[in-house]
Amino acid sequence: MNQHLNPTKTGLALGGLVGGLHIVWSILVAFGWAQAIVNFNLWAHMVSLPFVVKTFDLSTAVTLVVIATIVGYVVGHVFALIWNRVHRG
Repeated sequence: MNQHLNPTKTGLALGGLVGGLHIVWSILVAFGWAQAIVNFNLWAHMVSLPFVVKTFDLSTAVTLVVIATIVGYVVGHVFALIWNRVHRG
């Protein structure tokens, strides 16, 4: 069985997933639904913290998505390199 991972494809997959999740979060903030999700999450974990979701800002959202995508790509790429090194035949 071949356990080799393509670092580029793995990085793109993880980067796309992480970036996509942050696009969804940005949409939730833009529609004003994010605070309810934060409140529910804190309640479900029995935590009380004063987190307040700020108003939507397009430049901040774009920065968030771009940085998250890049970090996701790098983490996926490095993971695949480590995986391949550990699983050498």
